[in-house]
Amino acid sequence: MSSTDRYITPQGFARIRAEYEQLFGTERPKLVETISWAAGNGDRSENGDYIYGRKRLREIDRRLGYLAKVMKDAKVVDPAAQGSRDQVRFGATVELADADDNRRTVTIVGNDEADASSGHIGWSAPITRALIGARIGDERIVRLPAGEKSYEVLAINYPPQPGSTAP
Repeated sequence: MSSTDRYITPQGFARIRAEYEQLFGTERPKLVETISWAAGNGDRSENGDYIYGRKRLREIDRRLGYLAKVMKDAKVVDPAAQGSRDQVRFGATVELADADDNRRTVTIVGNDEADASSGHIGWSAPITRALIGARIGDERIVRLPAGEKSYEVLAINYPPQPGSTAP
């Protein structure tokens, strides 16, 4: 995995596709209809519906372009299909403890689906780069702008493999 690859989980890809379809199939057509109606009302220079509508349409078109590029460049990787489940890889949910025994759980996902507040960390983040390849019991040092921080890997979990009876 190189830093330029755009890896994403199947769930992340589905969310991006759903957002694209909602914007393109629902929100944009309604907005175009509103703009068209507002344009027919005469003077456009003081027409709030027209001015706001055009601005919002540009925002939607930019977002659609971005989402289309993400979907085109995406390499969907199913974490459930990871072969080496004893090491930290893309899609792993990892339980960590720092030197003060503060515990945290992170899931390694694609950069386009990262959300640190929910524990989903992009795979090119410093903590992820430090954890890749680690096994349970390994200690890894993460270099952050605020300094170095040491973490011990307590547990590594992946989604169950298709057809497995594991909990």
